[in-house]
Amino acid sequence: MRILIATCHQSIVGGIEKYLQALIPALVKRGHAVAMLYEHVAPAGADAVDPRGAALPIWHWRDESGASSVRQDVARWRPDVIYLNSVGSLDMEDFALAGCPAVLYAHAYHGTCTTGRKCHSFPNVQPCLREFSPMCLALHYPRRCGGLNPKLAWKMFQAQSRHNACLTRYHSVLVASAHMRGEFERNGVSPEKLHLVPLPITDIRPENVDRSLRPPAHSILFAGRIMDVKGLDYLIQAIPPAARALGRPLTLTVAGDGPERARLERLAATTGVQARFAGWLESEPKMEAMRQADLLAVPSLWPEPFGLVGIEAGCFALPAVGYAVGGIPDWLIGGRTGEIAPGDPPTVQGLAEAIIRALGDADHYARLCRGAWESSLTFTLQRHLAMLEPILQAACSSSHDQPAFPMAEGLDHVALS
Repeated sequence: MRILIATCHQSIVGGIEKYLQALIPALVKRGHAVAMLYEHVAPAGADAVDPRGAALPIWHWRDESGASSVRQDVARWRPDVIYLNSVGSLDMEDFALAGCPAVLYAHAYHGTCTTGRKCHSFPNVQPCLREFSPMCLALHYPRRCGGLNPKLAWKMFQAQSRHNACLTRYHSVLVASAHMRGEFERNGVSPEKLHLVPLPITDIRPENVDRSLRPPAHSILFAGRIMDVKGLDYLIQAIPPAARALGRPLTLTVAGDGPERARLERLAATTGVQARFAGWLESEPKMEAMRQADLLAVPSLWPEPFGLVGIEAGCFALPAVGYAVGGIPDWLIGGRTGEIAPGDPPTVQGLAEAIIRALGDADHYARLCRGAWESSLTFTLQRHLAMLEPILQAACSSSHDQPAFPMAEGLDHVALS
């Protein structure tokens, strides 16, 4: 297949880019021709999605030559299928859908939420299960779904409305969790077009850490952006009652940063929680933090589309606790890979009880460690490819008699290399 991968950032800014960085060489190794279409060019010297020296055809939608030149170059290359991952440009999405069969991997709430947070903030943070509609705009202020700028709210709503209108034009929509499958079905994507294709672990090799060989550190790890919807304030408040019930102190390591950091450092101090705010950790320090912790906390209040950090922790036999929201229950299975707290609504008490269940009994904790490790072994790139390739191939076959990019007729059809 000739696969054009379209995405927002050429530089590595998060999990989407890490996923594509691992996927591209795997597709090339399996004999596929791959090209890249980015919205934004990577800054000089930045780590890029496309492998250095791979000599892939690469285009930038917003480069100095303009989108019209990019359209012609892509049309000449003649992809069999376009695989879109996190595209913000409406014009770029329209171009992809008009050219040839397109497959979307919905890493987030593409076209189903005005703000992308998919949760209300008033009277408290709570997941939203509404279908995307003009009513979302009407509830934007009463439920504090986003900021207070009405022009920005209207602009975001218009953009997501256009993305929403594109959803039914995709040959297939891929999602990472059962929650996201329900989200897109609720928003008009037919069940036969929806495919649950879990994300793979890409930059961590599983290590079966035997935690019984060392004394418990009584340490809880939080890894993620420090913002209101991530629930770190709930975790900080849950630690003191959990520690009292367990009869031993619990410490907290926070691997991350964000706008709520200063406030939550003060909250930890006033609640007496011994917390170390380490900032963002690079790959190896992050893995070492997972080796040393006894429990990962993923206390997200918003419906995480998946929550890959929990699978990464499982690579080190580190079980997790979190709320039953979004895609977290796909991998956080109570009594097997960790302990899960009710998410409707999330509460401090519910999270404290999950921590107590996870750490209160040594034999049970050992079973959770083993379960987290065994679960992580199933989220491989090989398994992901085995699910992805047939979907891309089916998209190619769906328009076998229809030429890709009709605009290319009359152009020089020499494929770019």
